Order: sequence, then structure tokens, then C-alpha cells
Amino acid sequence: MSMVESKPDVLLIDDEPQLRRLVHSALSEAGFAVRVAETGKLALGEVVLRAPDVVILDLGLPDIPGAEVLRALGSLCSAPVLILSVFGEEKDKVSALEAGADDYVTKPFGAAELVARLRALLRRSLASAPEPVYCFGPIEVHLASRRVLRDGQRVRLTSLEFALLNMFISNRDRVLTHKRILRELWGPAAEDRTHYIRIYMARLRSKLGDPGGAASYFQTESGVGYRFVGRPPLAEKAAGPKSGGLAT
Repeated sequence: MSMVESKPDVLLIDDEPQLRRLVHSALSEAGFAVRVAETGKLALGEVVLRAPDVVILDLGLPDIPGAEVLRALGSLCSAPVLILSVFGEEKDKVSALEAGADDYVTKPFGAAELVARLRALLRRSLASAPEPVYCFGPIEVHLASRRVLRDGQRVRLTSLEFALLNMFISNRDRVLTHKRILRELWGPAAEDRTHYIRIYMARLRSKLGDPGGAASYFQTESGVGYRFVGRPPLAEKAAGPKSGGLAT
């Protein structure tokens, strides 16, 4: 939840104007701050701009299949996702839940039920087990809360910068190709836009104080991609169990 806003931030993704108005009104009255997006593209842009606390997603979007939006949300943020759908058969619910959704509500629905389900999702999210912390050199990455520290000081990463870092951590010591990074973070249409990666890698290295060269956390595989090695700087003494590993 945002440190600036006291209200939980909800991103509502639905292409029906009447439903958006009704849900926006009901959730606002219940104490939520609501942002709306009528397409998948607009929704992912909103997530990059500011990660929500919880997402409401209609699977029947006009531009991008809801299942693809759901997968993209999982790469960009850690917010729980509640599905709204006219499809109420068991197979539809199972498919959405297995794809990463946290709850499923069939249209039509009652406002009180929707509010109760959102509050339950937020409670579970806040009451989750102690988060894993990935450490390398002077960097601590608190994976669940998406908090990054450098020498104990907070590093402000955008949602997309954190998603890129998280992708590297999840694939430590593996080469991530340019195309794979672009496909997973920006979508299949961006596979040839390698300048995106150069810009975001420069930002990430600068914010993390990457030492560069042989001591770099992110080794460049020329013409192919990058490999995250998570080493401490060469000048640093061995950091013991905190270097390049998970702690809880």
C-alpha cells in the first residue's frame, strides 16, 4: 500500500462503462482509492506508473486476452488479482486460478460481496509469512514488499525496474536474452526494441551502484543478453551468508 495514500489502491480493468461506474462508486464509498482502465494496454501502463494494492480484472478485454494481461501483471507487480467474468463454469474458474488469479467473481455480482472479497485479499496479502530477502554485496531485495536497500538506505525503483531486477534474481547465473526480457516485460510486440533494455539496465546499474567490469552484478553477454551473478564488489571482503542468497 502506498505510503502517501491511506486508502487501498485498486486498479479496475474492464471495458464496460456502466460496470466501471458502478464498481468505482461502490468501492469509493467503501474506502478504496480506485483507478480504472478499459483496455489491457492502458492497465499495464497504470501498473508501471504505480503498482496497485489489488487488481480487479475482466477477462474479456477488447485488445489483449485477459489471460495474457494476468500473466503480465504477475511480472510487473505482486498485487493480488480478482477476476470478474461472465463465464461462471468450474473449468473457467480453475483455469484463471491456475494462471495466477487469487479470486474469481461471476457477473452479475453484489457490491457488498465484491468489497468483502477485496478486503479478504488485502488481509491475506498483509498477513503473509515473513518475506524472503535476497542479498548481494550491499544490496538487500525484499521480494514481497518490493523494497530495495543499498547500504541500508532505501533505493527507489519503478515497478518496471523492480520487475527487471526480480527477473534477474529468479534466473541467477542464467543468460537472459534480449528477446526474452523484452517479451516478458513489454510484450511480444517489443521483441526488437533493444534500446528499452539499454535504458533500463543503465538505470538499474546506477541505482544499485553496480561496480562494473569483472565485479559487475550484471554481466553482459555480447549480442545475446545479460547474466546476473550477484557478486559483491571485488574490493569488498567476503560477505558471508548474506551475499548472493536468500534470507528470511
